[in-house]
Amino acid sequence: MQNKFSTRMLAEIGVAVALAVVLNFLKLWRMPQGGSISLEMLPVLVIAFRWGAGAGMFSGLAYGLLQLMFGAYIIHPVQLIMDYPLPYMVLGVAGMFKIRKNGIIQPLRMFWAVLVAGALRLVVHILSGVIFFGSYAPEGQNVWVYSTIYNATFLIPTTIITYIVLLIVMKALENKN
Repeated sequence: MQNKFSTRMLAEIGVAVALAVVLNFLKLWRMPQGGSISLEMLPVLVIAFRWGAGAGMFSGLAYGLLQLMFGAYIIHPVQLIMDYPLPYMVLGVAGMFKIRKNGIIQPLRMFWAVLVAGALRLVVHILSGVIFFGSYAPEGQNVWVYSTIYNATFLIPTTIITYIVLLIVMKALENKN
């Protein structure tokens, strides 16, 4: 993991964050109370794999904060943190995984890294749903079940699609270097 933020790293993070914002506007599916299927996680994960967990978390934090400028729904300061910067920041943990063996990207290792990162994002969104949006649950339905189903509906497909595209992008970057 890199400790010092180099000029190249910061430039890549800036491009990645801007790309994440653009990809967020290209939604494949939108949920009624927020959340969508898009490729917004892709640039954050690329940074995590290229530069490590710290840079990945930083890029996720920057992207999550930028989302506040584009139609954020805020009801409480803690909810703001749990719905915007935190779920994208945790994606950076993918950078803790060793996805290369002998310099070659291993798809299964990358799968586990993306799965863990996507699962952590899901956990944060579930907690936010339970704490702040439990009133949307149908009468008699457990808020944990409601929040899990609601958030998994868009985050599982998002994670799968992101992984597939990430395989292509990382292989292309690997061949370029």
